[in-house]
Amino acid sequence: MKKTFLLFVICCCISHAGAQQPYKLYTFNKYFEENSFVKAPQDTSTPPSFQQIREKLPQPFWASNPDAIRCYWKAWEIAFSHLKKVTPENNFVSPYIDAAFNGNIFMWDGSFMTMFGRYGSRAFNFQGTLDNFYRKQVPDGFICREIYGVTGQDCFERVDPSSTGPNIMPWVEWEYFLNFNDTTRLKRVFPPLLAYYNWFALNRTWKDGSYFLSGWGCGMDNQPRVQKGYDVQWSNGHMSWVDANMQAIFAAKTLVKMADILHRDSDVVGLKAEINQLTQFVNQQMWNENLYFYTDKFRDGSLSSIQTIGSYWSLLAGVVPPERMKGYIGQLSDPKKFNRPHRVPSLAADCPFYDPNGGYWCGSIWAPTAYMVLRGLSEVGCDSLAHAIGMNHHQNVVEVFKQTGTFFENYAPEKAHGNNRDNFIGWTGLAPIAVLFEYVFGIQADVPHNRLVWKIDLTDDFGVKQYPFGVNGLIDLRCKARKSTQDKPRITVSSNTDLTLDVIWAGGSYTIAVKGK
Repeated sequence: MKKTFLLFVICCCISHAGAQQPYKLYTFNKYFEENSFVKAPQDTSTPPSFQQIREKLPQPFWASNPDAIRCYWKAWEIAFSHLKKVTPENNFVSPYIDAAFNGNIFMWDGSFMTMFGRYGSRAFNFQGTLDNFYRKQVPDGFICREIYGVTGQDCFERVDPSSTGPNIMPWVEWEYFLNFNDTTRLKRVFPPLLAYYNWFALNRTWKDGSYFLSGWGCGMDNQPRVQKGYDVQWSNGHMSWVDANMQAIFAAKTLVKMADILHRDSDVVGLKAEINQLTQFVNQQMWNENLYFYTDKFRDGSLSSIQTIGSYWSLLAGVVPPERMKGYIGQLSDPKKFNRPHRVPSLAADCPFYDPNGGYWCGSIWAPTAYMVLRGLSEVGCDSLAHAIGMNHHQNVVEVFKQTGTFFENYAPEKAHGNNRDNFIGWTGLAPIAVLFEYVFGIQADVPHNRLVWKIDLTDDFGVKQYPFGVNGLIDLRCKARKSTQDKPRITVSSNTDLTLDVIWAGGSYTIAVKGK
C-alpha cells in the first residue's frame, strides 16, 4: 500500500502588527518532486517588439480578402504589445503574454493564448506563459487559476470552489507537441500536469466521482447554471458540472498519450480507470434525453435544462456514442439553438436566459469556446461543419475589426458587434490567427508523424509563406483560384524539410511527398 505523506509548511514570519501567518497544510504529491520549473532560474530577457520580429511570423496572403490579412497582422501587433518580462517581485520563470484583463495571469486565458501563439514561436516563446503556472505549483499539486502579476501570489485559497480550473493545460501542451515534436518539453511538463490532475481529482469530485467547479472556476462566470439559492458565480451548487467532467476525461486521455510517448504507462493506470468510470457516468447520468444534450446534474439527481456551450467539450473528450452524434451535433446547425448570425453562442438561443446582445456568458461568442467547438468537430470528423462555423466566426470578427480597428473580449450573437474590453489580444487572437490557418485556410500540422494536412474549401487564390513546421521547418503554400469546390486545387509548395502533404477537397484527395530544399 502506498503511504500518504503530509508536508507541513509553517510560516513563522511576524508582521509589523505582531500577528503570525497561518499554517499551510499540503498532502504531498510525489510528482511535484519532478517539477523542474519551481527552482529553475528566471529568464529575465526583455520580450521583442512587433517591429523587431514581424518578418519571423507566418505571412498569409488572400487576394480577395485584404481585411482578413490586415486583421491578422493587427492581432499580432497587439499581442506583442502585451508581452511582459518577469520581475524579482513576481518570481515568474518566463516572459509571457498578458491576458489583457487586469494585469494578472490566468490559467484559462493563458492556455488559449498559447494556441495561437505557437504560430509565432520563432519570434517569441509564447508557450513559456504556462511555465509560470508550473512555477507556482505547491507540493500537493495545486495550481491557482489566477495569479497576481505584481507579486506572483495566488489570487484564491485552494479550498475556494473558484480557485482553479478549467483543467485544459494537458491539451495545450499536447497541441504544442503536435506542432514541434518537442519531447524534451513533454518530459518537463508531464509531472506538474499529472500532479495537478491528481489534486483536481482529489479536491474537485463528489462521492460518485463526478467533478464540480463554479461559475468562475469553469471560466464562464455568469452562466445561470446553479439552482436557486446558490451564487451563480462562486458556488459549486452541489452539482456535477458537465464541462468539468468532460475536461477531466479529455485531460486524462491526453496525459495517457503523453505517458505512452514518455514510456511512463505505470504513472497513468489510475487515469485509465477514471476515464472508463467517468465516460460511463456522463453517458448514463448527464445525458438529457429530452434535450438530446449533455447537461449539468443537480444534487437531487435531476438534470438541468440549460444548454451551455460547455457541453461540447464532450467532442474532444471522445465520449459521444455514434447513435447520439447526429442529433447532438445537429444543434450546432439549428437556428433555434446555436446557429445564430455569429456562431456559436455560449447559451442555446431558446434558453430563457439567452441575451441577444451577449450578456457576457449568457449568449456571447467567445474565442476560446468557439475554438473548442471547432477542434471538437475536427476530432469527430465533421470537417465541413467545422469549416462553415470557422468561416462564420472569422468573418464576424473581421467585420467588427473593419468597423472598429480592434478586437473584443467577446461578441454579440445576433449582429457583428464587439462587447466588453477592446484591444483584447488576449485569447481573441485565436480567431484572426489560429482559426484563419486551421479552419479558413484548412492547414493543420502533425509534426510527430511528419505530416501536414491541407483541407481546401476556399475557391480563392490564397496561401501562406513561412508556415512553421516543427522546430526548424518552414513551408510556403499556395492554392490558385478555381471555379468550384469540386475542382482539383492547383497548389504549389516548397519547404526546407521533408514531409508528407495530404491535400483534401470536396472532390477528392491526394498525397505529395515534399522534399526539403
